[in-house]
Formats: sequence, C-alpha cells, structure tokens
Amino acid sequence: MEVRVEVAGARLDKAVSELTELSRGLANEQIKEGKILVNGQVKKAKYTVKEGDVISYEVPQVEEVIYEAEDIPLEIVYQDVDVAVVNKPQGMVVHPSAGHTSGTLVNALMYHIKDLSGINGELRPGIVHRIDKDTSGLLMVAKNDAAHVALADELKAQKSLRKYWAIVHGNLPNDRGVIEAPIGRSDKDRKKQAVTAKGKPALTRFFMSWNALEIIAWSSCNWRQDGPTKSGFTWPILAIRSLVMKSMDLAGL
Repeated sequence: MEVRVEVAGARLDKAVSELTELSRGLANEQIKEGKILVNGQVKKAKYTVKEGDVISYEVPQVEEVIYEAEDIPLEIVYQDVDVAVVNKPQGMVVHPSAGHTSGTLVNALMYHIKDLSGINGELRPGIVHRIDKDTSGLLMVAKNDAAHVALADELKAQKSLRKYWAIVHGNLPNDRGVIEAPIGRSDKDRKKQAVTAKGKPALTRFFMSWNALEIIAWSSCNWRQDGPTKSGFTWPILAIRSLVMKSMDLAGL
C-alpha cells in the first residue's frame, strides 16, 4: 500500500499513523523491520516527512477472532428498551481481541442481553465506552443503534460526566483540586497514559472522600490503573472504580 504526504513536518512514525490504518506502535515495528519505505528507501522513525514523499507500508493480516455468548455472572444495575447499565468486575476485559477471545464483558452481554447495537461491529456489540481491565465499575450499554448514536454524541459533545473512586499512594497537598493538562500515550511506555504536550485537552476535578480520592473527569481524560503522571503531581493509583456516567451541564458544576 502507498500514501503520499501532503503536509510536511511530522515524524515518519506519526505520519504513518495519521495517514494509514496502522497504529503508531505498529508503524514503529514496521519501520524497524524495514517494511515501511519512503520513496523506496528505509528511514528511521524520527525521519521528518516532506511534502510529496511516497510512503509504502504493509497491511498486517487480521487474525480472525471467534467468540460466543458465555454464561458469565453479570450484575445488570439498570435496563430498559434502549440501554443497560452493567457493573464490570475488576479483571474482566471489555471486548474480545486476539489475546482475549473469551471471558470478556461482551461474551457475558451476549448471553444476558439478546438485543445489542451493532454500530461498533461484531466484536463490540453494544459497547459505547469502556474502562480498563483492572478497573471495576459501571458501563452503559446500547441495546439498539439509535441509543448507541445518542450516547456516542453525548460523549463527543462532552456532555457526559465520569465519576470514579480511587485509592492512591502518597499525600495530596489539598483535599480538592483541579488538574487541567493534555493527556495522551506516554512516549516512554505506550501502554500507559501520561501528561504530554501531544495529548488531548483534559480536565479533572478531584475531592478527598472518606480517605479515598473521588475523581470527576470529562473531555478526553482517561484514568487508568497506573494513572496519568507528571512531575509535580504523581500519585500512583492503587485501585480505581467507575461509579457513574451521566449527562450533565458542565457549566453548572
């Protein structure tokens, strides 16, 4: 496959991730293996692309994932004709992947809820948003495509509130506060989120509650088990639970 660079200035690995279906991590792997060429030549990931450069790359074969409904205990907190709210336990992956073909939330949903939206494809029926494997808590599930679109639009318009309880290691300087900083994938560890200039804007309010940290997050902020970190506020998250996700008027908070 080939693509032509129209805007110069980006690193090769970033340009590949933006211009093709490859993730930046996969782009880096192919660059190191010499599978990505620029004008027929091997380049390093830090190469700065130029306007008119022709990038050739390989599309990896997709491993077929076979999955089915499984009778896995699942707490359904709320359900109507359009949506369901389920309590995902810690240690459960949300949807099937090459490394997790069974035991996921989707496997359980397929057994307990027969009508699920299909917008996200066969591997993610009903899934509008997700939380990490090691995070327990509430998730909204769409039971039809109209509900899926409505919930997704609320997320995109930043009208949804995400609230968590977290236990962190260390002493916070204040019992409440606001963290406003861009969050994205860490350059040092691609499996982690971090405060980075290349991240998306994120705003998080936190409150101390019964010696636990209560977190209200919206925008692109994605609290993970390891937690976003930055010199100046680094509190490793020992445990985290998603409490609720609901629509709200942000201006009224």
